[in-house]
Amino acid sequence: MTAMAKQVEDFLDTSAPFDKLDSEQKLQLVKHADLIYVTADNVGELHQGAPSLFLIQSGQFSVQDSDAPLRHLSEGDYFGYSSIMEKRPFPLTVSVDSPGLVYCFDASVIEPLFNDTAIRNFFDGLRNNALQNHAISDTNSMWLYKGLSGVIEKSPVSVEENTSISAAAQLMTEQKVSSLLVTKEDKLIGIVTDRDLRSRVVAKSLDTALSVDHIMTSNPAQIMGNRTLFDALALMTERNIHHLPVIDHQSLVPLGMVTASDIIRHQRGNVLFIIGELSKAENLYELTRLSWQLPHYFSAHAKKAGDYDIAGKILSQATDIMTRKLIGFFQQDNGKAPMMFSWLVYGSQAREDQTMGSDQDNGLLLANRPTESQADYFAAMAEYVCNGLAKCGIKLCDGNIMASNPKLRLSLDEAVEEAKQWVNAPTKDAIMHFNIFLDVRCAAGDVSLFKQLQKRRAPLMQQNMFLAALARHSNEISVPLSMFQKFIYEKAKNDKRKEKDVIDLKTRAVALINNIARIYALADGILLPNTLARLDALSSSSQLSKRDAANLRDIWLFLNRLRWRHQLENKVTDNRVSVSMLSSIEKHQLKAAFKAIDRTNQAMVMKFSGGVS
Repeated sequence: MTAMAKQVEDFLDTSAPFDKLDSEQKLQLVKHADLIYVTADNVGELHQGAPSLFLIQSGQFSVQDSDAPLRHLSEGDYFGYSSIMEKRPFPLTVSVDSPGLVYCFDASVIEPLFNDTAIRNFFDGLRNNALQNHAISDTNSMWLYKGLSGVIEKSPVSVEENTSISAAAQLMTEQKVSSLLVTKEDKLIGIVTDRDLRSRVVAKSLDTALSVDHIMTSNPAQIMGNRTLFDALALMTERNIHHLPVIDHQSLVPLGMVTASDIIRHQRGNVLFIIGELSKAENLYELTRLSWQLPHYFSAHAKKAGDYDIAGKILSQATDIMTRKLIGFFQQDNGKAPMMFSWLVYGSQAREDQTMGSDQDNGLLLANRPTESQADYFAAMAEYVCNGLAKCGIKLCDGNIMASNPKLRLSLDEAVEEAKQWVNAPTKDAIMHFNIFLDVRCAAGDVSLFKQLQKRRAPLMQQNMFLAALARHSNEISVPLSMFQKFIYEKAKNDKRKEKDVIDLKTRAVALINNIARIYALADGILLPNTLARLDALSSSSQLSKRDAANLRDIWLFLNRLRWRHQLENKVTDNRVSVSMLSSIEKHQLKAAFKAIDRTNQAMVMKFSGGVS
């Protein structure tokens, strides 16, 4: 092999998607490759001849090769593929910003390769400014993200409360179900299972002519239909139940039932959950001992890409359970709370995308302004829970965004008044400080109190001035790409040799997607805190298109996988991913992801603030 051929082969070995070709396919590419050192004097050579695919090894070029706008390209980038894929010539315009080496492959050699689905998808992604979706869909654990509405296979089997026990039992037999929903005016009020018939009817020789409400479990645990299979699994495990009614999140009408057998039938991944053990902990010592197994659990079981997709959800669910257990331990020793309260979680826990480095962000919402003794009770509870979470490995917040901070223990009226202040004076500092509170969820306590807060705040958060301020704040962050699509790396913190090419994916990319989803969701009146759920729930009238929302979802999952893999493989808690440790395809995907995020973010700034930054 000549030195030239060897140079081509070595570069192809690091250039997705051709690094996956077999030896014969790669040899054909090498044999038909031209390597040109392109300068301002000879750039015209690229404009002549038949359509070709160009791959930049070095240099920086401004290229227009299709109907798309001018692109600034550098090493590792392709151009010329649109003419080959669409089988029609596009004028090619290339200007040299910095001379460099460019590989040229004739269309006749490239066209047969496009019969490979993976290669065609790769260039389709480049052409459409989208992440290669096939890489996202390849997972064995995505079943956990499946919406419950897609899990329920039959309409709910239900009876009205005045139905006799014998009629209910006969219906269960006819429908071949092990449980029955009991309704009143189409709303769920109870559930009856086979076990109830055995223990509450047969064992006690109860008159079967009595109405079914005599033996039902009233106000059973239930879950909204817009939640996921994992949410159902976590709730069933925590409550130690085998039947979980699913309710429409708007009408509250029963949609059906999820059973333990449904969970087993849909499960595909080798995922074992520690949540059940956490739910059984009887004291702080047991809770702490179990919680410190979580990092080892993730290291041992999160092996496939899809496992990373659900890791944040598992960790957030575990933190929720720890919180509820700690509140329970405190109340065992100090008595019930003197008034209704909601334990609110913010940021990553609210979004259910915690990582191993996430700290705790929480607060307390109280039904009324507390008396001095009531305030002392909640202060002590907050201190106990926050310190307990820290002992369980969820570190204290450096910014003091915790319920142990008196400023984060507010009555309902005070919380609404605070929201009015955010909206009426959305200064840059205020938005930066309060942005985290816009991702919020009730993890413990009274959910209805939290819903009152959300209902009263929703109209405020939709005001144009507030949304414009949020959009301008999002514009303060830029993706780590130069004008010529080269990665911009973080400044080294400690060992420069280890951090020469790192990018903080959390602050430079994931946070931007969270911002975009948050702002469009607020404008659309959506109160869900989870980023993926927000993108999925956007209405047809939303200003973010379904295509852009789907692309952001894929990008979010891709970046999340990189973050989790980095943390687990390197046993670290940061999000500073080394680009040199990524595969060739991942580097291309990362660059495509950054470009898509920047484009969507700029469009959002224009829509909500008129482009004023």
